[in-house]
Amino acid sequence: MIVTQQYKDEAPLVAAFGASINVKSSIGNNVMNTLTTTNQVVTMSSREIAKLTGKRHDHVCRDIRTILVALLGGKDADYIRNPDLGYKTNQHVTCLQYESNSPNSWEYHISRRYTEILITGYDIKRRTAVIDRLFELESANRNNTPTLPSAKELALLVIQAEEEKERLQLENKELEHQVEEMKPDVDALTRIAKSEGSLCVTDAAKQLQVKPKSLFDLMSHSKWIYRRLGTAWIAYQDKIQQGLLEHKVTVVKSSTGEDKQVSQVRVTAKGLSKLAKLLNIEVAA
Repeated sequence: MIVTQQYKDEAPLVAAFGASINVKSSIGNNVMNTLTTTNQVVTMSSREIAKLTGKRHDHVCRDIRTILVALLGGKDADYIRNPDLGYKTNQHVTCLQYESNSPNSWEYHISRRYTEILITGYDIKRRTAVIDRLFELESANRNNTPTLPSAKELALLVIQAEEEKERLQLENKELEHQVEEMKPDVDALTRIAKSEGSLCVTDAAKQLQVKPKSLFDLMSHSKWIYRRLGTAWIAYQDKIQQGLLEHKVTVVKSSTGEDKQVSQVRVTAKGLSKLAKLLNIEVAA
């Protein structure tokens, strides 16, 4: 969460909340006033301290390094442009580059403890300016701390969760009921698909409980069968190759009473199962 406040004659103040987060920015040559919460430690930037006290920024940085040498040991150079400084000081002092394209644009962010140590040597006016600013930043931090939901809000959340749970359970029961109702049809289609032999289109229509004309129309429209003028229905070759249809030579009586051999398109068990699904889709559409 990021909150921005504007103060007169100042660049925007950015307050960041969360562990191990440092917020930084730059607007031209203006000083960016920065409050960061790093592992719950409120810090101030060396640039802001320089602005509040009227001191040069490099002098403020020098004073901070003097404190670090006195408290932590080492040399002044150990604390110059050191991005790992936060690990050594447990995030009480961090060193950040606030302009990535400028190698000298580094600043310190120091905790309240180090800020108070730093300004102890300053005059009263400068100390007051920094302390007042610290109070402002800490107050803003407290005001932006998220609050926990009340007991009433928690109770409402629990009720909503229970209602949602009941709704999902009802939906599941309805789906289970639909599956049970569909099971006989599914079992019948499975038996048909596994059965052997084939049916003429008229007998297939009886099995599917539709009119023969409706089934002929569906098969013709779906490019299962076709016929030329004055000829019998013929199966498309791809449907024969897929095992959905077959041709069978049948002996029938002609109008003169003579036996006549004709080729008849027939629906296989696999084709019957496929047609049943197509009929369901057509009805749903």
